[in-house]
This record gives sequence, structure tokens and C-alpha cells, in this order.
Amino acid sequence: MITCETTVHLLVIVRNNKTLVLLTVLVSVKVYVYSVYSIAEEIKSRLRSGNACYHSVQNLLSSRLLSKNLKIKIYRTIILPLVLYGFETWSLTLREERKLRVFENVVLRRIFGPRSDEVTGEWRRLHNEELRDLYSLPNIVRVIKSRRMRWAGHVARMGEERGVYRPQGRPRCRWVDNIRMDLQEVGCGYMDWTGLAQDRDRWRTLASAVINLRVP
Repeated sequence: MITCETTVHLLVIVRNNKTLVLLTVLVSVKVYVYSVYSIAEEIKSRLRSGNACYHSVQNLLSSRLLSKNLKIKIYRTIILPLVLYGFETWSLTLREERKLRVFENVVLRRIFGPRSDEVTGEWRRLHNEELRDLYSLPNIVRVIKSRRMRWAGHVARMGEERGVYRPQGRPRCRWVDNIRMDLQEVGCGYMDWTGLAQDRDRWRTLASAVINLRVP
């Protein structure tokens, strides 16, 4: 395993009344290159880094002084890029997709806070369906699927001499299988994806359709 470490400087300017609060978050991003195919370990590492970043800004995410829109911007500009660093090459199983959604829901619950129960009057945490309604942007899995398709289009147009190589041996879920499943969601699973990708405009439209799907 080879570990490459990079420091990401992220800057958020928060307007509190007329005072500008400057927040600088220094994040250490580690990139793992495995001698064997192990996307699961990479995702675990990303989620650990994402959780550490989340805990460093959770006071901002629960602050009543900041709007919900600004909190969402903090999530999407600070936390989410850290979790999704290099995600275009990931091949995800349903279990790994669930872990990513759980992580995002934890952050969103901090942003939107609890809700008073209409029957008992007690405060309770938001259900997943309620979070989907409040968070109008594409969820983390939708973002992965769409951007992975965009990158797949670039790969398909490169030609075989510049293809993607991986160690021998079939992993439990190949990257290409993910692309085909993503296309199946928009009704194109039966078509040759490498041929579709040659038409940039059509491929871009399909990637946009994938990210905008509203699925549980």
C-alpha cells in the first residue's frame, strides 16, 4: 500500500450580522493505492476523514445564527469533497452505498435539527424521507453515479490504448458493472455504454438524468 498525503485548505466566510467570521479548515487527505483491489478500505478511510471534518465544524452546522442554505454550502464545500476525493474510479456495492447515505444523513440531521412530533409534542430526529424532502439537492450516491458516468465518458473516448487498468482477478463488483447499472436506471442498460459515450451531448444528458433521479 502506498500512501500519499495532501493538505487541503478550505475557506468559508460566514456573515453573522455585520461581522465576517473567517473559518479555515486544514484537512489531511490520504490517497491509498492498493496492490489488490480494495475499494472498501478506501471508502472506510474517506468516511473516517469525513467524520473528523464533520466533528470539527458541527458547532457551525447546529448554530442558529446561520441559515440552512449556508450550512448546506459548508457541507458541500468542506465535508463532501473530502469524502468523495477520487471517487470516479470507485465500484460500489449496495452496502457501501448505504454507508455513504448513512454518513450524509448524520450531517443533514445536524443541519436541519430535530422536529416536534405532532402527536406527542416531543422532539424527535428527522426520518430519512423527511431529510430527502428538506434536502432538495442530489444525495451523495446520486453525485457519485453522475460524475462517475462523466468520467467513464472521457475514458471511453480515449481509446483502448489509454484505457483503465487494474490488477488481475475479478472483484465482487466491477466498475464497468456500476456504469451499466447506472444506465439501466435511466432506461439505457441494454445499450453499449462505450458507443453511447462517443456522443458527448447525449452522454452528458444521461449523466444529468442519473443525478436528478429521485429514488429512495
